[in-house]
Amino acid sequence: MGYLELLSSSAQERQSIVCFGLDPDLSQFPATAAQGTEEKITSFFSQIIDASLAEPKSISALKPNYAYFAQYGFDGLRALKSLVERYSGKLPIILDAKRGDIGKSSAAYAAEAFDFWGADALTVSPYMGHDSLLPFFDRCKKGKGVYVLCRTSNPGASDFQSLRLEDGRQLFSEVARKLEKWHINGVGMVMGATAPDELEAAMWVFYDAKKQLPLLVPGVGAQGASAAGTAKVLKNVWPEAFPLHRINSSSAIAYAHRKKGTDDFVGAALSEIKRMNGEIGKV
Repeated sequence: MGYLELLSSSAQERQSIVCFGLDPDLSQFPATAAQGTEEKITSFFSQIIDASLAEPKSISALKPNYAYFAQYGFDGLRALKSLVERYSGKLPIILDAKRGDIGKSSAAYAAEAFDFWGADALTVSPYMGHDSLLPFFDRCKKGKGVYVLCRTSNPGASDFQSLRLEDGRQLFSEVARKLEKWHINGVGMVMGATAPDELEAAMWVFYDAKKQLPLLVPGVGAQGASAAGTAKVLKNVWPEAFPLHRINSSSAIAYAHRKKGTDDFVGAALSEIKRMNGEIGKV
């Protein structure tokens, strides 16, 4: 099964395009969490994910952020390995590691992400150019996915991504145009929900070329964007491609219990997922 088919089948099975971002932050875990760093992380997230999978409509991808696990050393990395192995084949797993380097280094990063960690997809940076992306693109030919950073959701994204080119277009749009030119099935883009106009503009590039490209859309929840507004853009431009996209939420799901003032972190997370799915609507 190719990566596009994996995304589509998961969205249809789960009736959702919600991606749950796994960003472990022990300071936000409830007092009832297990003891030991590895056990705390693994138990906390697996309880939420298992409860989600028991629901008919919940989440349809996982996005573990490598840095959040690596900050806890080998305990954190062992927890990452455990979670990936536990849910591999059940949900698409997008390793958010933002890799990108010269050719041989990128090949090594690709081997790490896909052969060692066992991820279905990986986030990468395009800054070093086409040759730095080729080792990742080669994995798309073997059924993997690669999400290239295009217009991110952080406030500083405008420092470079919004720079104007000589023809008046912004730099992020050139990244989108290059990806349309280099397109193979499995290549996608990271487009932040906090920049809906840019999200729409990038989508039209691929709609006009009739080349389906999955989007990973962060920025919903803690960063302020709405799932409803994001879904509206995705559906308006190319409704047939809607099941290929994933709207990500991380801390707003994982740490919803803090906002609600309860130790029932599983129930609070499920409530937030349900709210998101309600905003997104039918898949």
